Amino acid sequence: MSVVLRERDDDIGDGGAFLLRVGERVREARARRGMTRKLLARDSGVSERYIAQLESGQGNISILLLRQIAQAMNLSADDLVRDTPDRPDLTLLVETLRRLNAAELTDARQTLNAMFGGAAARERGKRIALIGLRGAGKSTLGAMLARDLRVPFIELDREIERVAGASLAEIFDLYGQAAYRRYERRALETVLEGNDRAVIATGGSIVSEPGTYDLLLTACYTIWLTAAPEEHMGRVVAQSDLRPMAGNDEAMADLRRILDGREALYAKADARVDTSGATVAASLKRLKTAVRAAR
Repeated sequence: MSVVLRERDDDIGDGGAFLLRVGERVREARARRGMTRKLLARDSGVSERYIAQLESGQGNISILLLRQIAQAMNLSADDLVRDTPDRPDLTLLVETLRRLNAAELTDARQTLNAMFGGAAARERGKRIALIGLRGAGKSTLGAMLARDLRVPFIELDREIERVAGASLAEIFDLYGQAAYRRYERRALETVLEGNDRAVIATGGSIVSEPGTYDLLLTACYTIWLTAAPEEHMGRVVAQSDLRPMAGNDEAMADLRRILDGREALYAKADARVDTSGATVAASLKRLKTAVRAAR
């Protein structure tokens, strides 16, 4: 990615490359959440046409002006647009973390969670959370694992519906993705507070919400269930569930894009279990092996 951007810098100038990076970030964030451009336009109140322009690197020139102002004060544009208040210690900590490489960042996050995660972090091995795309086997394998461990099996989507008093479809249709994320966080907090031991099957997009995903990683031993994209699609179709791909002629391309956008986040799990080409029994055996590592 960086090589491509440097080449673009030469061709279109620094300002154009910045707009391209902003557009790519918007597109990648949308992919991680599994949102279509039309859905993002509806939830944001910004026209689909403008979002298309933004994602193609043709966003409003005011973004460039904002960056120029930030650079004049030796700040990044992020420093000016973030919603959180200034906190000196947090600012210094962020600068320290920016100097670390990927492996060191992982170690730092784990150390901070161990030191400041509280009781939930100390008991995380007693809760197993399953993450991954739909069709990986979270519900089927999770229920079987819970029976084997003699602990509750909890599907977070059902808890979200209970907290919201509405179905997932109604939440999205009536209130949008932002409301769903709030209910998701509230449901997870409720589950963690009420269950010292459990197997939790999460929604595939939980990794795209940093605060909620960090809470999950801190409080649960997290396992990424994965499969080949073709198997994901086949299993979803077999379940007669095409959310959010109904009416989309390029469903397979969408699924691959979503997986690409989330892969680095899924990889933050404690373990990975590949169910590709495996029977349910074989997949369960692999999952149990991964769980034993937590104990």
